[in-house]
Amino acid sequence: MFRRQSGRYVATFATDEVRVLRKVASEVVGLLTDGFDHSDPVVGRLFPDAYPDDRSSTAEFRRYTEGDLKTAKIDQAGAILAALPGESGGEVRLDAEAAEAWLRALNDARLAMGVRLEIKDGTDLGEELDEAVAEDPTSSRVFQLSVYAYLGYLQESLLNALIDGS
Repeated sequence: MFRRQSGRYVATFATDEVRVLRKVASEVVGLLTDGFDHSDPVVGRLFPDAYPDDRSSTAEFRRYTEGDLKTAKIDQAGAILAALPGESGGEVRLDAEAAEAWLRALNDARLAMGVRLEIKDGTDLGEELDEAVAEDPTSSRVFQLSVYAYLGYLQESLLNALIDGS
């Protein structure tokens, strides 16, 4: 998907891909703004306790770092939204800085989805998707697992383009 071209990282996105990426990035922004709640396991995954055994030190660490980290994550999701073509699809051209922001935003989106989908380290995504399809091919879980897999593919593609271009 992504390839290096004239110092940029380039990919062409179809209409459905643009819609999915716009929705995912917007949901991450929403989670980090309106929906920001430390009791949400997704927020816990994106902002883990720095000192799991020391609530006081964790709170102190959060006080100094959380605002900047949250702003950075919102900006990274915003980098996806800013670079996406119009609804009809088209080409995305990223410089190195934007490509790095995309990688971090895609990672955050996958972490968030992984928590919601209960994906663990040893989860076989193909098996998970096959089971969901066998249960109900029209379920939202099938769609969500497909999006999760797509984001992984996109992240890997961009990472490979960055590595090949260095």
